[in-house]
Amino acid sequence: MRNVMLIARRELAAYLKTMSGYLIIAGVLFVDGLFFNAFAMAGAAKKSSEVLGDFFYYSSGSTMFCAVLLSMRLLAEERQAGTLALLYSSPVKDGEIVLGKFLSALAFLSVFLAATAYMPALLMAYGTVSLGHVAAGYLGLFLLGGATLAVGTFGSSLTKSQVLAAILSGCMVVSLVICWLLAHVTERPLAEVFTSLAIYGHFKPFEQGLLHLKHVAYFLLVTYVALFGATRVLEARRWR
Repeated sequence: MRNVMLIARRELAAYLKTMSGYLIIAGVLFVDGLFFNAFAMAGAAKKSSEVLGDFFYYSSGSTMFCAVLLSMRLLAEERQAGTLALLYSSPVKDGEIVLGKFLSALAFLSVFLAATAYMPALLMAYGTVSLGHVAAGYLGLFLLGGATLAVGTFGSSLTKSQVLAAILSGCMVVSLVICWLLAHVTERPLAEVFTSLAIYGHFKPFEQGLLHLKHVAYFLLVTYVALFGATRVLEARRWR
């Protein structure tokens, strides 16, 4: 675990010292604020809980987008710069490399999620908002962001191009989103399969302030499988 934390601290320091991470967060936060004002707050008078649900709905998309952009450099940059060989020669396991880099990106993504808190705070200032709804929604965003980061880490392990890594990761995440749409246009048993795979279907209860363990388990399973896949890719490359 010590090696994992050392790698995580190194990667987090790299995020904090460069402008790319801040620019990604600032850009996505700006878009998230625009959607909040243009859609969640606009229209006919709505209950605070409905506006909060809309906020989490639009924030789910921006969180996934931010996670894909943050994860594209995790392993692809190491291969592109030729520094991955140095990690291979050090006394660390492939799983520790993957987990350390994932945790650093997750910590930086948490900065983005914390920065969005002013929007629910505005609702609290002008209306009545359930703190349980806010807590459940942010837990859902954290789990959703973690799962997307894990998928992005897997995508970043497949190539040395950061752009290609972002495209691959984006395609995988979009595939999980599209499963929600496919579940509504197919019949059983395919509909049930697509519903089980749909990433938004598992986030929707959090959006409404509900917490179910099966949905938490889904995000944790996606995170584990994606990180496991990234570890196996590194192991395969180590012995080439």
